[in-house]
Amino acid sequence: MSIRFAAPKTLGRSPACSPIARAMARRAVEHVANDNGDTAEADEVMRAALRHFAVHGLGAARAAREHAEEAFFRGDRNAYDWWLKITRALDRRLAAEADGRMRITELS
Repeated sequence: MSIRFAAPKTLGRSPACSPIARAMARRAVEHVANDNGDTAEADEVMRAALRHFAVHGLGAARAAREHAEEAFFRGDRNAYDWWLKITRALDRRLAAEADGRMRITELS
């Protein structure tokens, strides 16, 4: 008994679109967007957030939120903004929740 190879039928495919040709083709260089910003302030906030994380560990975002809330109730808007930025760098959801609560308190 002889063995014969039957190539799969290509439905309008050209050799250039074969899986091997696609795997061997050079891909275009993709530009990656850096989500922490391009400014010196963004780098400063990231460094501060990492230092804060080194001290507080997994509870760093909550601790930063507590600092932000304390600053808000003291009336120190600059400190509040700073701690909210650090909270946002560590946990965006927690920062949005804290900022929303402070805005509601501010309107009351």
